Amino acid sequence: MILKPADIKDEQIAELERLSSVAPADRKAKIEQELRAVRSGLKAEKDAAYLIDFDLQKSKNTMVIHDLRVEIGGRVAQIDHLLIRRDLTVYVLETKNFHAGVKITEDGEFLRWNDYKKTFEGMASPLAQNERHIAVLKEVFKQIEMPTRLGLRLSPALESFVLIAPTARIDRPKKFDASRVVKADMLLKAIRKEIDKEGLLDTVASMTRFVSPETIENIGKQLVALHVPATFDFAAKFGIAEVEAQPKQAREPAVAYVAPPLTSANEQPKCRSCGSDKLSVQYGKYGYYFKCAACDGNTPIKVDCGKQGHKERIRKDGLKFFRECAQCGTSSLYFTNMS
Repeated sequence: MILKPADIKDEQIAELERLSSVAPADRKAKIEQELRAVRSGLKAEKDAAYLIDFDLQKSKNTMVIHDLRVEIGGRVAQIDHLLIRRDLTVYVLETKNFHAGVKITEDGEFLRWNDYKKTFEGMASPLAQNERHIAVLKEVFKQIEMPTRLGLRLSPALESFVLIAPTARIDRPKKFDASRVVKADMLLKAIRKEIDKEGLLDTVASMTRFVSPETIENIGKQLVALHVPATFDFAAKFGIAEVEAQPKQAREPAVAYVAPPLTSANEQPKCRSCGSDKLSVQYGKYGYYFKCAACDGNTPIKVDCGKQGHKERIRKDGLKFFRECAQCGTSSLYFTNMS
């Protein structure tokens, strides 16, 4: 079952493209390099998500969360894909897009091929990166409601895999264990192989953690509720002053769509540019906004329950978006994106 699809990153791409069009020559190349990296990473995540969803979207024994970002104790984990099984084994998946493959040394160092320079170049270990994600997740699991057995709180078993494209080449070392680096289309086979390797004690421990589909769905939904989408200030990153970053033509005033107080006859949201109701909710630098399919325009969203001093917020759950007011204790379906 898919509990959360990947966040749409159109705003990141659009902002980098905009900065590239106005940036000085000495910074344009770096911005375009960042743009290529973002597109490459998104493609790897999208391709892996397709393969994962193909196998598991109808499964009641495994919950799937894509693109989960959690913060706790000043630390952040940006997790590409998360699988939660009924034996409370949680697979933390990191995706990498290696254009010409990857080489792993006997010391466990990762090298990627630079086709321009015709040589291997060092890179950060995605296995080590995933271990940091797991360290953060362990703290997160301590904060959410977990099932108990004989009065004892159950804890998940966190496992790491790095996924690369099915067409990429992996040069594996003989001594260093690189079995957790797999092609995305071979993930389930690799997981089954790990299960087959488990000894008696591991199997018994796994059985004692076995829970219902409803339980793992509840755990997954708690994790999704903690998702904090990333924000990026690319103009600051590349040292481009706001006056440089703005397009030369006059900008439209930022008129937000203000959702009316909750009633039984709430009006349909409209595009501020063309008045169309062919909208979808997206997430960008300044929060949730409407994207218009008719004119490609953006309309900011502001929700207001109508009571002074109250602050409503938008909560995403798959394709559905809810408006919630903590002071009123209300939660209601606000908008549903088309699949």
